Amino acid sequence: METQARRIVVISTGGTIASRWQGTGFAADAPGREVLATAAIPHGITSEVIDLFNVNSPRLTSAQQLTLLRTVHEVLADPGVDGIVVTHGTDTLEETALLLDLHHHDPRPVVLTGAQKPLGAEDGDGPGNLYDALLTAATVRDLGVLVVFDGKVHAARGTVKTQTLAADAFADPSGPRVGKVGFGKVSVLHRPERPEPLPLPAADAALPRVDMVMHHVDADPLLLEAALTAGARGIVLVATGAGNATPEFVTAVRGAVERGVLVALTTRVPAGPVTEIYTHGGAVDLAAAGAVLTGTLRAGQARTAVLAALLAASGAEERAEVLRRLVGGAGSLAEAAAA
Repeated sequence: METQARRIVVISTGGTIASRWQGTGFAADAPGREVLATAAIPHGITSEVIDLFNVNSPRLTSAQQLTLLRTVHEVLADPGVDGIVVTHGTDTLEETALLLDLHHHDPRPVVLTGAQKPLGAEDGDGPGNLYDALLTAATVRDLGVLVVFDGKVHAARGTVKTQTLAADAFADPSGPRVGKVGFGKVSVLHRPERPEPLPLPAADAALPRVDMVMHHVDADPLLLEAALTAGARGIVLVATGAGNATPEFVTAVRGAVERGVLVALTTRVPAGPVTEIYTHGGAVDLAAAGAVLTGTLRAGQARTAVLAALLAASGAEERAEVLRRLVGGAGSLAEAAAA
């Protein structure tokens, strides 16, 4: 008896995979059915398309991400759907993937993919990525939200864009990939750990402002203070090393936390955890001032986690506790020494 076809819904949001030449550069303008038509459909899969929006992903807004989040949950409310593929621009794909994963409570997969070369390119990577994403969405279970690119399967958490142009665009610099796709098969090599998923944000929830500030030689808290003046309810401090800044930043972070602002601490270093090792403005002092260390989440995903925590809770202490749960354990000096 022939096995029933797996039903996969493709949600199209734009990006390079849907981009065509506009006279001076490329921009997303192709509808999802045209994107899907470029790819072979794996045997035993039926597909349908939802055109949600069509933007270059640097223009993506948090409001659009929440629209996508709700659309994913609406699609999965149909028990006849076996999985979802989201076609997405690569520039902010990592942020959208984590937001979806933080709220994903279904064993059926949501797989994000895209392309580094535009629609119709002779050597384009979009068709192959889309084929692999469809196959993954129809095959795996209980892995959360995934990123499938260049024959590799990545967990949403920790996966970032590591190449501006190369086809092998995504990786988790601090952890193993989930699996690989090849010869019509998905091989699972690692099962990611995920926190308990959050409930969907209220449909009428006001979107809080969340800003990022980077530390560097000669940096001072001017831009952090400017973010507060602009009304930021969350701030991500992108520090150096294992999470280090200056005593002036410690003072500014303490003041922000006292005002009820949620502050997260990450690093501009590509791999490794944010860890309490140094004082005199280091992560030891920043944590004592109230900053939440984000483990191996980097800037964009740390901001996503802050946004999710702000939408999930009302009080400052509760929001900080939610953020700590979302980012996982942060390293201490003792842990670093043991490692």
